[in-house]
Amino acid sequence: MAEQVVSKERLDYTVDALISMVVSELAEELKQDEKNILEDFLISKTGKALYDTETKLWCNGPTYIAEIYKKEKGL
Repeated sequence: MAEQVVSKERLDYTVDALISMVVSELAEELKQDEKNILEDFLISKTGKALYDTETKLWCNGPTYIAEIYKKEKGL
């Protein structure tokens, strides 16, 4: 099967939606404010990896991405 190319616009939308879901999940689990988690997530290695198309991290679900972030932060 040939690999499909995802447009930059569609990929950005996907990543933004994933980040929203990840932050919501983390806020509920960690009992923290979503704004604070979002700010930290965006500067984390995990957050940066989501925007790097070569990592393909964006292909995973929010729970998996949240687990990667928690491991990175030692949570």
